[in-house]
Amino acid sequence: MTLYERIQAELKQAMKDKDSVKMNTLRAVVAAAKNYLVSSEKAREKGITDEVLLDLIMKEAKKREESIEAYRKAKRDDLAAQEEAELKILKAFLPEMMNEEEIRELALKTIDSVGAKGPSDLGKIMREIMPKVKGRANGKTVNRIVRELLESK
Repeated sequence: MTLYERIQAELKQAMKDKDSVKMNTLRAVVAAAKNYLVSSEKAREKGITDEVLLDLIMKEAKKREESIEAYRKAKRDDLAAQEEAELKILKAFLPEMMNEEEIRELALKTIDSVGAKGPSDLGKIMREIMPKVKGRANGKTVNRIVRELLESK
């Protein structure tokens, strides 16, 4: 079963269960997938692969995280709670996130393999490491860890 089929099945179940939060969240993912297909000829040829769908889900999750932060600053805990519920649903479809130790270990290996000398090599490291952690680590966290490691060299 592909990820898209799994989302469709869970959407149907959410409709049967009358779970409006899950239903609306999954509908947003399906809408993002359909918008992706309409976006270009290349997208239509490629179709909705699991990789594409994971990217779309990560974008949706990032939107929720940013909204939660904004709602907390505005002291709108009710809206933040709604976004958190949606984020929890989205995270169920994402692979398990790496912890900082795992990121640090991978960053050290990448720094050694590239032969980075200092902070000026940040771009080289990020180009190498991001495909390896795609979907399993936040880019800001990876950047912060790599920057710390390079500055200590």
